[in-house]
Amino acid sequence: MTSPAAVRVDGRSLTLESVRAVAGGARAELAPDAVARMGETRAVVERVVASGAAVYGLTTGFGKMSDVRIPADKLAELQVNLVRSHVCGVGPLLSKRETRAMMLLRANVLAAGHSGARSALAKLLVDMLNADLWPPVPEQGSVGASGDLAPLAHLALSLIGEGDLFAGDRRLSAASALADAGLRPVALESKEGIALINGTQAHTGVSVLAVTDARRLWSTAQVAGAMSLDALLGTDVAFDERIHVARGQEGQQVAARGLAALLSGSAIRESHRHGDPRVQDAYALRCMPQVHGPALEAIEFGERLLGREINAATDNPLVFADGTMLSGGNFHGQVGALAADVLAIALTNLGAMSERRIDRLVHPDLNEGLPPFLAKEPGLHSGYMMAQVTAAALVSECKVLAHPASVDTIPTDGGKEDVVPMAMGAATKLRRVVHNTAHVLAIELMCAAQGIDHRRPLTSSEALEHAHAAVRRVVPSLGADRVLSHDMTALAAAVLRGDFAS
Repeated sequence: MTSPAAVRVDGRSLTLESVRAVAGGARAELAPDAVARMGETRAVVERVVASGAAVYGLTTGFGKMSDVRIPADKLAELQVNLVRSHVCGVGPLLSKRETRAMMLLRANVLAAGHSGARSALAKLLVDMLNADLWPPVPEQGSVGASGDLAPLAHLALSLIGEGDLFAGDRRLSAASALADAGLRPVALESKEGIALINGTQAHTGVSVLAVTDARRLWSTAQVAGAMSLDALLGTDVAFDERIHVARGQEGQQVAARGLAALLSGSAIRESHRHGDPRVQDAYALRCMPQVHGPALEAIEFGERLLGREINAATDNPLVFADGTMLSGGNFHGQVGALAADVLAIALTNLGAMSERRIDRLVHPDLNEGLPPFLAKEPGLHSGYMMAQVTAAALVSECKVLAHPASVDTIPTDGGKEDVVPMAMGAATKLRRVVHNTAHVLAIELMCAAQGIDHRRPLTSSEALEHAHAAVRRVVPSLGADRVLSHDMTALAAAVLRGDFAS
């Protein structure tokens, strides 16, 4: 995904969507006012260093060794040593999109002007984004306490011309990749090593992409749920506005209005409006507003927290233009950890409801006269029998992943970092939940579309017929048994693209 206009990096105005755009390939530009702001606080750092005052991270060691004074002729070496020593990540690499999000967010923190770094560092990050260069960053090794030290150190290493960089489909030495792009590594000065690695940008980058995906998943769950209800000859009475106004929960009311609108005008619904002996449907159908609603509000909660965090100053110490330098704890990742945990719980609930609707669609005792497992010739064909099994496996995994990481803590750094949020673990768990939920919803869309096929010549509502057509553009109707894995994967990709989000 690219944008015709470059995203402005000024430390103040990034949005969730602009981060997603740059992660997907859009260009970025460093704002002139941000360059001026960085110059002001850089001058403060240089004055403090010249004075010989003891200031954490400038003229002292780090963490437990903050009481060790560093000689003036060793201050630049101190910053390089900090970067090298913190390159301790292990495990799978962050995706290109996640790494680009992290790079943008780190440039944006520098641009805010409270890091005390030269503008050259932010400019190099922006130039690397625009040259399509990104470092290999392992996803494991951060507890999100003094920020994402290890992941950000892997990024910082490439800025000083060490380690590797990806350039297109090639992995080169950072020095070679920068040179090929006409860029030069930076030589770190006082405060600049810590300014590159102290912050929340790794787990925030992962979580921003996940929360924007979550929005699409929520809208898709509404569409899939409405289509399933229609295929199962369910009733829309449970979505009557008066029911939901009586409870007063805003998200629930939004979900109910959306479901009612999606079903409006369905000939399938009209075919059984009168004379149907059933009074009410199972919870997976009837209680969609009561489950989808709080999930929506959880997503909005995550959007609020992460939307502020992408423009947050998360360094330590913070540098102010009035000459003040203050040590604090803005690098602590509890904000992002809590947002990721809440989102994982919300999406797990969406997936669990979806899987129960899938089961009703394929279960011969529950699917209101549809063929067993939606098979063309039940017995000879298995139909979508195993698709429900896959959905069950994915939802079960989500239930494990929904256990919050943000309530855990293991003290680090000799006890100096005594309460840590495990924010990176929360973010990568959330990413997995997003992946699983997208596939569960894809399976529901497949089964619901097949159920609608079996109700022909009756038609669903205009909105749901559009959704049905969108499914059929990716996955054909199921006749004889075929390999379903490819269908699930292709439809999950369509879900994450937002094909069903409108």
